[in-house]
Amino acid sequence: MTISDYIALAVFALLWIGYNWATDGKMKLQRVSLTRLMMDNRRRWILNSLNRDLKMIDTQIVAGLQAGTAFFASTTIFALGGCFALLGATDQVQAIMSDLPYVFNGGRSAFELKVGGLACLFAYAFFKFAWSYRLFNYCSILIGGIPMMAEMQLDRGRAERAAERAIKVNILAAKHFNAGLRSIFLSIGYLGWFISPYVFIALTIFVTFVLTRRQFFSEARDALLEDVKP
Repeated sequence: MTISDYIALAVFALLWIGYNWATDGKMKLQRVSLTRLMMDNRRRWILNSLNRDLKMIDTQIVAGLQAGTAFFASTTIFALGGCFALLGATDQVQAIMSDLPYVFNGGRSAFELKVGGLACLFAYAFFKFAWSYRLFNYCSILIGGIPMMAEMQLDRGRAERAAERAIKVNILAAKHFNAGLRSIFLSIGYLGWFISPYVFIALTIFVTFVLTRRQFFSEARDALLEDVKP
């Protein structure tokens, strides 16, 4: 580990934290993120379920969200297994990388440390996806517990409180899903560390730039923003 390695790790952590704060609305920015806009649409969707007795539509939507979450959770497990396989074949990988040009070879300990860090990224993503899957399951149950229209007419406040509980759990599940997804995206930048700390920094900045553009300057964001303009 050199000073450049520590600087690269610091840049990686700062960009990750800063991006999370910006997209989750913890920073006061003039431009609203795509994630924040989708939170408003999640609220609209579940409140709209108050106007219909058939909740199968809503539970099917949640099932689709769960399917995507389960896919990424299983993917991170495979990636985590690949990291442990790399640790078991350190000598062979080191021999291959030492023959490649422009690759900084910091030795066996540095390589194992980098693989261990990559494994931590995937483990973090797995726990986020697994908890998100569980929360979407809870959300499905809460949606099923929203009173029917006849009951809502008798006590609308109770029905709205039931819908708000489902909304909060759904938004929380989405936050954990997004956190896991960001970890996977940023792991692409992390892979640059196996070449050199400078490639690590460059790739992390590039990935963060792409993600920021999608959150604040994408056509998807503009399409959602059209609905909230006067």
